[in-house]
Amino acid sequence: QVQLVESGGGLVQAGGSLRLSCAASGRTFSSYAAGWFRQAPGKEREYVAAITWSGGMTFYADSVKDRFTISRDNAKNTLYLQMNSLKPEDTAVYYCAIKIRGTSGVYSSQSDYAYWGQGTQVTVSL
Repeated sequence: QVQLVESGGGLVQAGGSLRLSCAASGRTFSSYAAGWFRQAPGKEREYVAAITWSGGMTFYADSVKDRFTISRDNAKNTLYLQMNSLKPEDTAVYYCAIKIRGTSGVYSSQSDYAYWGQGTQVTVSL
């Protein structure tokens, strides 16, 4: 069993930066790929970024590529999302999750993930 707790959200002006953290409890965190997803008001939750268990490979949605960076520190059982050049359309609740199933090499499918955190709100103003 793994429990995930996100933090680091807040209100920021467009063009600003935020760093989200996802603290994991449980010894199995470092064995799994992990990802960030987000849900904007009135919209479905969408994939943002993912990282392999070792951190050696990262993947991004086109909408955040070159602006967001996903990373992890397995010694600290923590997943991160550095968000730069934020836009109002990045406003959403951000969730982290562990990838426990699915096709190798495919990281964007929400159904492959479990142990979702409670989310952290990110609001980007003009």
